[in-house]
Amino acid sequence: MALICKNCGLPQELCTCEVIERGEQKIRVFIEKRKFNKPTTVVEGITENGKQLSSQLKAKLACGGTFKNGRIELMGDHRNRIKEILVKLGYEEDQIDVG
Repeated sequence: MALICKNCGLPQELCTCEVIERGEQKIRVFIEKRKFNKPTTVVEGITENGKQLSSQLKAKLACGGTFKNGRIELMGDHRNRIKEILVKLGYEEDQIDVG
């Protein structure tokens, strides 16, 4: 017996809820200054697979970081590369706001 999605009522094989949710997300990328005036890149607005996406970004950008309180924090200023990496990972270019 096929599992039924709680949101749309379709079988799990036909469910598109995750794709719709991902398209409606607004991702915000910005810089925070930390101790000793060190820059930290913060990515907000990613709701699913945050921990997994955090480790992928850290590997691609060759930096340290963490996933805390629903936001990805990366050591250093990576605003110039983060948008193209997120687009390659399947996010839409118009839903990413780099500031």
